[in-house]
Amino acid sequence: MSRPYQDDTDTGITTTMAESPEWLDTLRRSAAERFSAVGFPTSRDEEWRFTPVTPIATTSWRDSTGSVRISPQELDPYLFGHPEWTKLVFVNGVYSPGLSSEGNLPEGVRVVSLAEAVLEGVATDDLGRHAPIESSPFTALNTGRFRDGAFVQVPAGQDLQQPIHLLFVATEEAGGSVIQPRNLLIVGRGSRASVIESYVALGSAQSHWTNTVTEVVAEANCWVEHTRIQREGERAYHIGGTYVSQQRDSHYRSFSLAMGGALSRHNLQTRLTDENVEALLYGLYLTRGDQLVDNHTVIYHDQPNCRSWEVYKGILEDRSRAVFNGKVFVRPEAQKTDAKQTNRNLLLSDRARVDTKPQLEIFADDVKCTHGATVGQLDDLALFYARSRGVPAEKAQRLLTYAFAAEVISEVAIQPVRAELERLVRERLGPR
Repeated sequence: MSRPYQDDTDTGITTTMAESPEWLDTLRRSAAERFSAVGFPTSRDEEWRFTPVTPIATTSWRDSTGSVRISPQELDPYLFGHPEWTKLVFVNGVYSPGLSSEGNLPEGVRVVSLAEAVLEGVATDDLGRHAPIESSPFTALNTGRFRDGAFVQVPAGQDLQQPIHLLFVATEEAGGSVIQPRNLLIVGRGSRASVIESYVALGSAQSHWTNTVTEVVAEANCWVEHTRIQREGERAYHIGGTYVSQQRDSHYRSFSLAMGGALSRHNLQTRLTDENVEALLYGLYLTRGDQLVDNHTVIYHDQPNCRSWEVYKGILEDRSRAVFNGKVFVRPEAQKTDAKQTNRNLLLSDRARVDTKPQLEIFADDVKCTHGATVGQLDDLALFYARSRGVPAEKAQRLLTYAFAAEVISEVAIQPVRAELERLVRERLGPR
């Protein structure tokens, strides 16, 4: 065992790290050196020019202790009506065995804390391999500082009948702290699995910062549905990175909902490393007040005969802002690529603003690739049609706004999760 990390005052974070194996200590040291060299991004960085992180960079954050107790009943609103599902619960970044449950897992499926997996030596091949520290300063910071998170391993040939829920809870005691979970999901050859990754806040949570990284390994011929829900308090800051590696014949289906945080950003990268791979990315973001939500996605088409489909939608109110940047890279070897990318934004206020930038970089000549973006308000003709049939103006606006969001929510395959997302959106949009 190597010595624990010492505090790095250059980051503005006071942290206490548990001792770790030598290989992990080396990884953390490299990541810490990387972050020390590049620091927090500024508006001069192209990838961050629309998303100033000054509130994060100028605050002295302490590491969360996670020493608070909460009751199981406090989690009920976040369990989709199915507390019996397998779940790992982390309170202020610390694993809570008493709130977690194994559910009904087939033999060989592992759902444990990442710290336990590291001690057992089962995460050594993939941890840090798919989320390069050069990809983002926040990924480097997480790699150097994470304490725990979730480890999910589904062996070959398994078909999980129920989803696995990873629930990250922030309480009022997390105020002024940084929470840095690290997750590793490995779905074996020919297996099927659904994983829900939720970030929530209890009560009137104080300002805190969540900086999280999730690595997903989709092995050959597997099917993965990954639902990510970010509904932390509107005084919180949330930076997340999801890095997916897909092998031959695999199917990865992602849905991302962002509706919390004063400032939130999610970087989603998926790499199609072999032939006949499919990636479906859906997203919905809802902003109000002075919220800023940023989604950056990258799809790497490295091999031929692969398909990707991406639809992200945003609904903006008040003075809020949103950023969408979607990139599709098609390498010269990736002939017969079929890729489509769409970003649509609905502005419910004249003061709301969105910066959208869909991108295609294609180096192959036998492909079918399209992209597009729209920014606008509700259709006057549709509003008139509803009004002419006796629907009050405010209700007509809410119905049309909900219909705009429902297109992507309908892509969530798990019915209880889809129903809860529909309820959340209806609640956010106001009484019907």
